[in-house]
Amino acid sequence: MPDILHIDLNNFYASVACLERPQLKHLPLAVCGSQQERHGIVLAKNEPAKALGVKTGEAIWQAKTKAPHLIIVEPDFSQYYFFSQKARLIYSEYTDQVEPFGIDEAWLDVTGSKNLFGQPLEIAEIIRQRVKQELGLTVSIGVSFNKVFAKLASDLKKPDAISQVTLENFQNVVWPLPIENLLYVGKATASKLRLFGIDTIGKLAKLDKNFLRTKLGKWGPMLWLYANGLDQTVVSKISDEKSIKSLGNSTTCARDLHTAAEVKLVFATLAESIALRLRENKLKAQALQISIRDNHLDYMHKQITFATATDHSEQLLSLAMQLFNETYLWNKPVRSLGLRCINLINLTQTGEQLSLFAETQQTTDQQARIVAISDQIRAKFGYNSLTKASTLLDQQLTHYQEDDIHYRQHNSFHSR
Repeated sequence: MPDILHIDLNNFYASVACLERPQLKHLPLAVCGSQQERHGIVLAKNEPAKALGVKTGEAIWQAKTKAPHLIIVEPDFSQYYFFSQKARLIYSEYTDQVEPFGIDEAWLDVTGSKNLFGQPLEIAEIIRQRVKQELGLTVSIGVSFNKVFAKLASDLKKPDAISQVTLENFQNVVWPLPIENLLYVGKATASKLRLFGIDTIGKLAKLDKNFLRTKLGKWGPMLWLYANGLDQTVVSKISDEKSIKSLGNSTTCARDLHTAAEVKLVFATLAESIALRLRENKLKAQALQISIRDNHLDYMHKQITFATATDHSEQLLSLAMQLFNETYLWNKPVRSLGLRCINLINLTQTGEQLSLFAETQQTTDQQARIVAISDQIRAKFGYNSLTKASTLLDQQLTHYQEDDIHYRQHNSFHSR
């Protein structure tokens, strides 16, 4: 039976903000997106704000109705990445099986570490103390015999606590909990299950798997296994390379968009950042997906597959506009846009298909040299050191911070 820890850095974004300004630690504080750029939602809150009812994901104005004196700070992704890496270095001293789950969470398999560092609860306590002393942050740690229950255990007591779910006690500890507490049961799945009277993990565990399959598809039997403590997923090793399935960016625009020209400016900026990340990872895309949300928050998306894989922003932009013009009828102004490259090929594994026609290949080679020089300039002087002239037409729509371009590429980032 494996011994697995799940470690969650408590109120991570807000805790990092309080490290820089310790005088704010005991005051209600929330890390929020920019109100000027219309990202004005709560990304994280500290314990005093939580005690007043402030919730992650709500609008700033909603949070301030509960906490009128709420202190608002903007996110600093470079700092979050720095502290996340520092925490993982500590974890890696106790096992080589460290699997990140978001920027602030990770699973550790310490089965093979007991002879060196003690029992799982002892290892958890050592890590808890080290993170507090060395980084000034607190963690909640769940200890269990599989990943799902370790994750669930870490949520049982917060902040700065250790909880354990064992083979002997999981029916008493886990089964009475609300169905939403089970990993991968989101709001939509929970609502569907509640229609059938399934409101606890225990009730889910006692259902027939075939019934769940008919109601939830392939996820039904998987959730049944999780609820019954039968998850056997292995914690990945630090050295394991995970293939990137997609790369994308999205943005809530600084103002509502009313013309295709404005849409093109936003897509140009997104395409530029995604193309750079494709090249950094030695990938090319064979398909592109766009997403559109209007100012009434109605959402749509569409995708296209193309014959020749690409990592060039101009091609991505052209395809994005083709999709947009085919899809959007301009019944309402546009509030947010997204681009995502999918069906990626790894050039280090598959090589690159060259053109049979010399003239076409020559043009492609020239474009590649121009792009390579541009990447070198940005690598040396920063992303914003080089911009396309077209993006200067309306910098309110096209200017993004360095963090927006680079730190979003880490798939582990999500709001806390």
